[in-house]
Amino acid sequence: MNEKLETFRRDIAGKTVSVIGLGISNTPVIDFLLSSGATVVGRDKKTKEQLGALSDTLAEKGVALSLGENYLCDIREDIIFKAPGIRPDVPEIEEARKNGCAVTSEMEVFLALCPAQIFAVTGSDGKTTTTTLIYKMLSAQCEKEGSSSKVYVGGNIGKPLLPEIADITEQDFVVLELSSFQLQALKTGRDFRPWPDVACITNISPNHLNWHTDMDEYTDAKTQIFRFQARGGRLVLNFDNDITRSLSGEAPGHVTMFSSKGEPTPGKGCDAAIFEQNGEICFSADAGGNLREEPFPILRTSDIFLPGRHNVENYMTAIAAVRGYVDADTITEVAKTFGGVEHREEYVCTRNGVKYYNSSIDSSPTRTIAALNAFPEKLIIILGGADKGVPFDALCAPLAAHAKAVVLTGAARDKILAALNASAEFATSGVPVKVEPDFHAAIDAARDFALPGDTVILSPACTSFDAFPNFEVRGKAFKEHVLNF
Repeated sequence: MNEKLETFRRDIAGKTVSVIGLGISNTPVIDFLLSSGATVVGRDKKTKEQLGALSDTLAEKGVALSLGENYLCDIREDIIFKAPGIRPDVPEIEEARKNGCAVTSEMEVFLALCPAQIFAVTGSDGKTTTTTLIYKMLSAQCEKEGSSSKVYVGGNIGKPLLPEIADITEQDFVVLELSSFQLQALKTGRDFRPWPDVACITNISPNHLNWHTDMDEYTDAKTQIFRFQARGGRLVLNFDNDITRSLSGEAPGHVTMFSSKGEPTPGKGCDAAIFEQNGEICFSADAGGNLREEPFPILRTSDIFLPGRHNVENYMTAIAAVRGYVDADTITEVAKTFGGVEHREEYVCTRNGVKYYNSSIDSSPTRTIAALNAFPEKLIIILGGADKGVPFDALCAPLAAHAKAVVLTGAARDKILAALNASAEFATSGVPVKVEPDFHAAIDAARDFALPGDTVILSPACTSFDAFPNFEVRGKAFKEHVLNF
């Protein structure tokens, strides 16, 4: 029995709870709260018409609704469950807090109640693939051993895990992808046990600066992933990233550094390393006195089915995380068969000799650069979406080198175009650029550039929120359109 869960249910029974943000993923959370005896008010900026059938479903369950522009007015509930994308310093929420309302989130409550071992991943790029790899490696090892332990995956991917908390035991594993929004919300000081058992930061580069006040706030949010660790916890950091490398001395527990540029040099707080040597991903541990044990190989990079240097780094991160939990043979089995996550360099089809790839999840310039580098051929690339406040200058040289043609769309199209026009390197490359505000027209324009043998990829370098509720819907729209060619 999960005693913390039983205590939570007793405490929340009879309380009023305001759930802010009524996306489909919050529906099971509302069901969980209702089943615990809470009275729920659902709040969302969307109107009843925009929510569609969901508003009727919630009303039938007894959920009172506050919708439209004034959805945050007059919050008088005992507890607020805030969606990650809503800033904690919104005036109406701050006022509710001053009036005695407790502000929390689905993830914060889950962490407070979760009895399982937790693996948590964050970073500006690569966190979805890394999270999925850890999940698959742990699952494969449990299956191989005939273990009764279950592996759950959630957070910023998949479904909310709080509604499943009653089924999760101390013998299980939970793998979480955590965004900066989710991590920043954990600064409210809720009394949860030390977590996670293993934390990973793939990298930190400018991102979501349209939401965070500045780069310092964004970085600080990312570091929350290890601030609550126990002394015996493990933190995995990217040695090749200046920001993450500098964090090793702040870790409460052990630090493993990974690098795709050779063995990381021993540093403050770093006691193990994952790196590439002679075509193999190797592990080396601290032998004391800044000396390393002889490295031993874990995985040949040639066994990794996914293309691209960035995926070698994703495997390094995952291997560092599961070290001691998963053996090398299992890691190799996963590497040889794992074809990647949906919407990340996902092969869609070949039409008239042209290959189409969906990488809608690429919501930052650095992810788009990684996608460009993953293919040996020059690409016809579709860029654009909602601007995150991140400069696009870094895209110019990679596009000059790796693009056959560029199609710009979405709200950020003019900003990207301005960056390309200001780049002498891109201007001299001769790469043609087409601007198509409409998303589907942009796909058609990319098709028109293509000849048999070419490759078209959707890799927006932007979020989807100018035209789509999330990158998944954008990716599915791309695939549907291409499949109808």
